[in-house]
Amino acid sequence: MPKIVVIIPAYNEEASISYVIKDIPSIVDEIIVVSNNSTDNTEDSAKRAGATVLVEHQKGYGHACLKGMEYIASFDYTELPDIVVFLDGDYSDYPEELTKIVQPIIEDNIDFVVGARVKELREQGSMTGPQIFGNWLATVLMRLFFKSTFTDLGPFRAIKYPKLLELKMEDKTYGWTVEMQLKVLKQKLSYKEIPVHYKNRIGVSKVSGTVKGAIFAGVKILTWIFKYSFK
Repeated sequence: MPKIVVIIPAYNEEASISYVIKDIPSIVDEIIVVSNNSTDNTEDSAKRAGATVLVEHQKGYGHACLKGMEYIASFDYTELPDIVVFLDGDYSDYPEELTKIVQPIIEDNIDFVVGARVKELREQGSMTGPQIFGNWLATVLMRLFFKSTFTDLGPFRAIKYPKLLELKMEDKTYGWTVEMQLKVLKQKLSYKEIPVHYKNRIGVSKVSGTVKGAIFAGVKILTWIFKYSFK
């Protein structure tokens, strides 16, 4: 089996993080939880559940993901992962479906896989109106400008580690997911979407649960798309 490492950005996910960690399949070699300046017991809960815990004081989803990547880069060469999986800490995804996410990489040599939150597999209310519209708009624009087949910007995703490094990820906040997909398209990496189940998260979303967060996320997504469309 390839070496698989999971990165979980988490901000105040004390109530959910242990469930996420415990449901991750045993094929994973290391689970890295990046506490993004949490003020609750997220870090203690993650440690007790068996994860490696890092702390990133600069708020932002991208900041947390980059912190996880920085930690992986410190591994001895022989310990570097083959695959990196990104997963949210709110328990809205089904961590046990990780095996489905990595399967195309392992068996078909695909570079990048996104878990697509298709309507028929989503629990009612698990995605807000702004989320659904934002995903639709972003993927329509990617199809228009890049002939993409993406239908979602789902956070549950897997990528070959060397390919992740080639993307030179830089977004520090809400644009992380769309930046990754745009760079996959620009660099002509092979990709695939896998339908995944999606349920109502534990707690309140820090992005889609607020008007400010939803607007900011939308602006970031559109900014990345138009930046790459005319580059």
